[in-house]
Amino acid sequence: MSAIADDLLLFPAPAPATVAVVGESRRLPVNRIFCVGRNYADHAKEMGVEVDREAPFYFLKAASAIVPTGATVAYPPGTSNYHHEMELVVAIGAPAWGVAAEQAMDAVLGYACGLDMTRRDLQLDARAKGRPWDLGKNFEQSAIIAPILPKAQLGALGPQRIWLAVDGVTRQDAHLSDLVWSVPELVSHLSHYYHLRPGDLIYTGTPAGVGPVVAGNVVTGGIDGLPDIRLAIAAAEAM
Repeated sequence: MSAIADDLLLFPAPAPATVAVVGESRRLPVNRIFCVGRNYADHAKEMGVEVDREAPFYFLKAASAIVPTGATVAYPPGTSNYHHEMELVVAIGAPAWGVAAEQAMDAVLGYACGLDMTRRDLQLDARAKGRPWDLGKNFEQSAIIAPILPKAQLGALGPQRIWLAVDGVTRQDAHLSDLVWSVPELVSHLSHYYHLRPGDLIYTGTPAGVGPVVAGNVVTGGIDGLPDIRLAIAAAEAM
């Protein structure tokens, strides 16, 4: 699709969300953000639900939700139960459509640490009523991300530790081998429903230990071999 000239737009187009790539001066423009639900059995258990082992399931966040590591974000409106979720993020770097799991990694550019920040009370209320999770999940500044490391620099996935701490106190601590659905399986599955394109991001789910944060907290996290992530929580904005 050809670009539309600025003088044909009613308002200026917003700048695209982008993510830094380790070793690159150029940045990855974000296309879509797919988030995988219940991809660690212990997290599903702590949320009072079962893992669906027939197929993974997803919710989406807007690309505009992206926030770089090191940022300070305001406590979001409409919630009194704002939660952290530490995740491995997979960045797509080549088109993928209907690919088998054995070929899925050809489409992967690299990996990053991510935070899927959640208005838990709104998510659980929507879940109880059988409604979409958008208010609980897809809100401004809810997708935090560290720089993407090209996949060749990390090696095989599985043994890496994934962890998160709030004010230096560890809350989440697991390994990527605990993922229910592996990265190749997720990429393959998604590619049978979407034309995956460079700039698509997959937040692959969070391990057990999710919990609330409040203004003044500092969230840090990491995955062995990847750049760490950091987020500071500020007071809510006045309306």
